[in-house]
Amino acid sequence: QVLTVDARNHGGSPHSPLMSYEAMSLDVQHLLARLGVTKCVLLGHSMGGKTAMALALQRPDLVERLISVDISPSTTAAVSEFSAYVSAMKSVKIPEGLPRSAARRLADEQLRPVVQLAELRQFLLTNLVEVEGRHIWRVNLEAISHHLSDIMNFPVFHKPYPGPTLFLGGSNSPYISPKDYPEIRRLFPKADIQFIEGAGHIVHQDKFEEFMTAVLNFLPPP
Repeated sequence: QVLTVDARNHGGSPHSPLMSYEAMSLDVQHLLARLGVTKCVLLGHSMGGKTAMALALQRPDLVERLISVDISPSTTAAVSEFSAYVSAMKSVKIPEGLPRSAARRLADEQLRPVVQLAELRQFLLTNLVEVEGRHIWRVNLEAISHHLSDIMNFPVFHKPYPGPTLFLGGSNSPYISPKDYPEIRRLFPKADIQFIEGAGHIVHQDKFEEFMTAVLNFLPPP
């Protein structure tokens, strides 16, 4: 059974002014309790990877195995870069009544000067939704912009997670680098660090088959 979870302020999940890794970890813990799941394999990408790491470090009893996709338990890249993306998304203007394809094209054109990578623009544009004839972002940009430094950082933990852990990075992405290895080893002593050749930050989009193979090879045999 595979569950895909929208983080708070993302997708169909509720919006909240609070956006810390502790809060997002609790969201997942509450979901597991509600579903009666006592042990799970946890996989998270980027911010979701940090949430998964936080949960595994807080409640190792709930996590059988952990997979962190293209993120480490260290401070992530400059806040200013992400702040610019959020500002660009906030400034997108789309007239009412446009069909979805035209709205996406227009938003893409408006994002392009700031978000130069086409793959990243496409990723951001998955958040553009139509509500009563208006195109809006379904992510809570206000909360995200207020908590960018929290999202880029990672809480302090002293006790390691003892279970098997896979750090799966893209070879073309800077988010897992050798300078992060000591902290990875400290918090996740059973960590295996792998890179998928030719993938950027959105590993599962860039190299889907290779991503699936790496994940399936890491999972326990059925």
